[in-house]
This record gives sequence, structure tokens and C-alpha cells, in this order.
Amino acid sequence: MRGEPSCPKCGGRVRAPGLFADSWQCDVHGSVHPLQPVVPPSVEALSVVVRRARVPVWMPWPLPVGWLFTGVACAGDDRSGGRATAVACSGPGPLGGPGELVLVAEELGVGLGARYAGIPGPDPGPGMPVDQPPHAKVLAAGRPTPLWHVADAPADRAVFAGEAFGLWLWAIVWPEQSGLLMYDELILTDLREAGAEIDLLPCGALSPRLLD
Repeated sequence: MRGEPSCPKCGGRVRAPGLFADSWQCDVHGSVHPLQPVVPPSVEALSVVVRRARVPVWMPWPLPVGWLFTGVACAGDDRSGGRATAVACSGPGPLGGPGELVLVAEELGVGLGARYAGIPGPDPGPGMPVDQPPHAKVLAAGRPTPLWHVADAPADRAVFAGEAFGLWLWAIVWPEQSGLLMYDELILTDLREAGAEIDLLPCGALSPRLLD
């Protein structure tokens, strides 16, 4: 587990703003919004991200039966606020065995969703066939939100992406067959708008997907 900020696109080391640059810098990707260190899942860690975020913090709510909150990540600093968030959940897959879901909300170009999706980024690009009917839909903060299956992702996962409130919404599911979860029209809540129910979230062990 890293103890310092890293590049949201590649996980590499970043340099803090200084005399020669007023933003965080990655040697490969230039100016970036730094990914903050990932810590074990807890209501307190989630609350820190919720307070900092300038983008939604999407959570399936209610959680699917048997599923747990297994981690949260945020890209951005104290000055810029959270420009990308990722929430991980784990539980029984639709076809048996364990399943994992990471939901990412981010501004254009941040690159965190593409990193977890395992595709060239920073955005979905031509792999998202928006000229075709959507492959799945979620209800995001009460709004029907279409998602498209993103091609060229690694075979071990299913990747969906779309737009919600003018921002990218990614849903990355492991293993690939657990992508069936996305056809049940999940209800997503922006935890920035949540009340005391956030204290009721069941927490599991930290998802290794957030550390990839």
C-alpha cells in the first residue's frame, strides 16, 4: 500500500507543485491530479473522500445482497478537491463465486477509470460504441443513465462507461462473467447527498483492485 500520492493514470511517482510547476507532475503524463494513498475501508475514510470530492461518490445503495464496501480512492489534492473518486464493493457474483465492482466518477482526462479498466486512457475513447444502443442502464441519483460495454479491456473483467451529470461514470466488474450484475439496473447513490445511512455501510477487507 502506497503511503504517498501517485499518478492516477499509471501509479507512478509524482512531484508536488513547486518553483517550476503549479500542479502535480508525473514524469510520463505531465500535469495530473494526484491519486491519494488508499487506506483500509471504513466509514471515516469514506467520509474524508466525500467531504473532499467535487465529483459524485457513487455507491450501489442498497448494496446487493451479501455485498460489502471494500474501499475508496480519490484523485486530487487539498487545493483542487477530489476530481475523481473510486468506490469498491465485493460480494457473491451472479453466477456464483466472488464478484467485485469498482465505480469511478471523474472529470474528463483524469484517467483513473481507464487505469482500473486496464485500457489506454485517459477516457473511454473509440472503445465505447455510443452509436449503438446502450448495453446496460443504472439509476444514478434518480436519473436513468445508459452505459456501454467498453471494448479491448482485459479478459478478466467487464468494463462499462457512460456519462452522468456531465462526468464520466465507469463500472468495472471482476470476473468478466459478473458483468451480469450491470443488467439488473443498479441504483447508485451519490454519497455526497447521503445522510446518516452512510454510517450503516457494512465494510469488508480492502479490495486489491484499488491498489493495482
